Amino acid sequence: MANRLADSTSPYLRQHADNPIDWRPWEPAAFAEARERGVPVLLSVGYSACHWCHVMAHESFSDPQVAAFVNERFVAIKVDREERPDVDAVYMEATQAMTGQGGWPMTCFLTPTGEPFHCGTYYPAQPRGGMPSFTQLLAAVAKAWETDNDTVRSAASGIAMRLAGVARSLPAAPVDAEVLAGAVAALEGEFDATAGGFGGAPKFPPSSVCEFLLRHHERTRSAAAWRMVTATHERMARGGLLDQLAGGFARYSVDARWVVPHFEKMLYDNALLLRSYAHEARLAGGLARHVAEQTAAFLLRDLRTPEGGFAAALDADAAGSEGSTYVWSPAELADVLGPEEGAWAAELLVVTPEGTFEDGRSTLQMPVDPVDPARWQAARKALLAARATRPQPARDDKVVAAWNGLAITALVEAAAALGRPDLLAAARRAGGMLLRVHLVDGRLRRTSRDGVVGDAPGVLEDHAAVAEGLLALHQATGEARWLDEACRLLDLALTHFADADPGLFWDTADDAEALVSRPREITDGATPCGSSVLTAALLTASVLVGPDHSARYREAADAALTTAGTLLARHARFAGGWAAAAEAALTGPLQVAVVGPDAADRDALLGAARRHAPGGTVVVGGEPDAPGVPLLADRPLVDGAPAAYVCRGFVCDRPVTTPDELAGALHLG
Repeated sequence: MANRLADSTSPYLRQHADNPIDWRPWEPAAFAEARERGVPVLLSVGYSACHWCHVMAHESFSDPQVAAFVNERFVAIKVDREERPDVDAVYMEATQAMTGQGGWPMTCFLTPTGEPFHCGTYYPAQPRGGMPSFTQLLAAVAKAWETDNDTVRSAASGIAMRLAGVARSLPAAPVDAEVLAGAVAALEGEFDATAGGFGGAPKFPPSSVCEFLLRHHERTRSAAAWRMVTATHERMARGGLLDQLAGGFARYSVDARWVVPHFEKMLYDNALLLRSYAHEARLAGGLARHVAEQTAAFLLRDLRTPEGGFAAALDADAAGSEGSTYVWSPAELADVLGPEEGAWAAELLVVTPEGTFEDGRSTLQMPVDPVDPARWQAARKALLAARATRPQPARDDKVVAAWNGLAITALVEAAAALGRPDLLAAARRAGGMLLRVHLVDGRLRRTSRDGVVGDAPGVLEDHAAVAEGLLALHQATGEARWLDEACRLLDLALTHFADADPGLFWDTADDAEALVSRPREITDGATPCGSSVLTAALLTASVLVGPDHSARYREAADAALTTAGTLLARHARFAGGWAAAAEAALTGPLQVAVVGPDAADRDALLGAARRHAPGGTVVVGGEPDAPGVPLLADRPLVDGAPAAYVCRGFVCDRPVTTPDELAGALHLG
């Protein structure tokens, strides 16, 4: 019999619907039952693409004896961390405080009021390496709860008080050109000159840092910034992190050289990487353009949903085996391509008899481009066809608002950089889907699936990233509706997420469910934090809206940037989103308004603007004084011809009428 997860909009929760454990979703009724029965809560947090989540589900959650013990002695709650990032953030902080590390699956034991008293991550079915088995842990927790309840509750209360007291902010400090130059210097100190990226294994794609470095290079012509971003882009693209056959990046590399990935493919990684590769492609073409094209193809082919949004992820596993879809042995290549072509492909793709992964199989790399591209394309087509006959990773079909906002921004910018109007069309469809499905009674919801919206409210990153995506659509199309809806989300964010201290924001709304602590993240990790994305969106909006909103948005953005000044100065690697926003603020943001009597007349100037404008520039085209588009107000034609106005803050250069003149006006270095 299915448990209570069967009707969830989360594929991760539905994966556990047939477990013998009587899982409940995160809801007040679950805690009410725990209070009524006088038992603790077992909270398990994970996500559908997580390999070790699948392992623990198979080893323990499917075991009838384990289930019987859990059902008798606990109330069991399952949470999809992607659906409820607020719940995940609160208990991940507790897990890290108790154990010194975090990860998923996350396993926490709570009082019936939600206070954590014991936390960990994956627990094996059998004792291993000093780690207790899951059944041993359950028995120990149940015994402590029943025999020493007062001590357990007192400890939990103390932990909850400490969590609630964490401010998660640093001293305010200004962010100026000197701070950003210092951030580049600090990144040089952490840069892996051999393999690209920053730090050691496991190594994550530094997408936000790459966007910052590109913007910094455009503003200052910094050779160091250019070297770090281009080397990182190339090493990631030539290693096993990138699917060399079908495109799309895995979540991270388990080694420092990008050889063996953790095979799950996340929407957010690919959206952010599409943006940064498209940005480099706009400046230099080459490999970056090829990778941007591949990544865009992956998004449209493998993650697009029938409703027009983008699915959250592809699993790491297929048929219970991690990475099995993607890895090859020399014999397998020869079976598909024949002995001669198989040997050639093995050399090209670094597939060795010893293997780089498991059981003598290798991830596919491409350290150098093939001398004969046609030969490679024929081999690639045959290998893809053969790979399609293998078990395929499951797809997490839920649509996450924030990640779709990131994808919309990336697709809009890639459409301009690559000359791909189909990418803009996909972004428009996704934007329409979010507004149609995720806005409910004037408020934004976090997730949907199959066009059915979930109950989880939108958090700060949802409002910020969707607003940024809608602002990108407004710039690309000149349509006022995208600007109006973006401002609606920004106003919601300023009303419901702002702290009493100027510039600080909470990750949950003031009227959201109260947890044991209210989360606030200020560092940029695999995705930029909600506060830095909101800051970027506020900066963009401040030069797109009329004077009634402009000052409010700019003041909020400037205040937010000062809250990140110390973080940028001390830990630049974890402030890429903030630094990219600061680069935009330092240049104005730069604005380009292109006016012409019709689209065809504007195309040449708009094309030049989008090719030459540095990252973070606001570009809008349309008819002079187009209704609902304030940036085009009071921007007349020049002698009846199309014109481009380049502005910094409230100061505009004289209008130009040719692409060459516009390119010169946009040169910052």
